[in-house]
Amino acid sequence: MNLYTIADLHLSFCDPDKTMEVFPGWEKYQERLEENWLNSVKSDDTVVLAGDISWGMTMQQALPDFRFLNELPGRKIILKGNHDYWWGTMNKMETFLKENSLDSISILHNNHYEFMGKGICGTRGWVSINGESQDEKVLKREVQRLDASIQSAVAAGLEPIVFMHYPPIFAGNFNYDILEVLYRNKIRECYYGHIHGRSAHELCVQGVYDDINFHLISGDFLQFKPERVM
Repeated sequence: MNLYTIADLHLSFCDPDKTMEVFPGWEKYQERLEENWLNSVKSDDTVVLAGDISWGMTMQQALPDFRFLNELPGRKIILKGNHDYWWGTMNKMETFLKENSLDSISILHNNHYEFMGKGICGTRGWVSINGESQDEKVLKREVQRLDASIQSAVAAGLEPIVFMHYPPIFAGNFNYDILEVLYRNKIRECYYGHIHGRSAHELCVQGVYDDINFHLISGDFLQFKPERVM
C-alpha cells in the first residue's frame, strides 16, 4: 500500500480543444499519464492530485475527466487548483461524486485523510509576489483552510503531510502567510504544483529549506508519472 502524488493533470477529455498538447513537453500527456499510472499505482494505493485536474467549467462538464480518473487504480484525493473552475461546495461535490458512482475519488477541503499514521492535508494556496498578496481576502481564506486541514490531522493524532497547488516559495518570492502555518505546525514535507516549463522549474525550491522538504510535482515536471511519497 503506497502513497503517490501528482499535480496539474489538465485533463481535457471533456473538451479536446483545451488540450495542453500545444505546449512543449505535453505531447500525448493524457496517454502518458494513463500508461505511467497503470505501471505504478495499484488498487490499494492512494494518489493525491494537487489541483488543476480538469478543464471542465462545471462538474457535469468535467464528468468525462472524473470518469477517466475513477477507472484508474487506487484511491484519489483531490484538491483545488487555479484552473479547477468546476469546484463547488463540499456538499455539492460529494453529492455529484456519489450520484455518478465516482467512488474512488475524495475531496480534500478543510479536512484530512489518514494514511498509515500520516495525515494527508492541504489546500490550493495563493500567490504572493514580493511579499504583497494579489488578493488578501483569498489568501486569508486559504491560510485558514490550510490550518484547519492540518489541525484536523493533529487532533486525530496524525503527522501532517501538506499538499498544495501554489508553491509557498518561488523565484525568490515568499508567501509568508502560508509559510507561517507550515512553520507553526512543524510541517516537514510539502508538495506543490502549478509551475510549468523547464525554465520555471529551475526557479523552484526543491529539497530542504528552513527544515521543510519541498517537492515540485507538476505533471510536466514529473513527466506525467505519479511520484511515490511513501
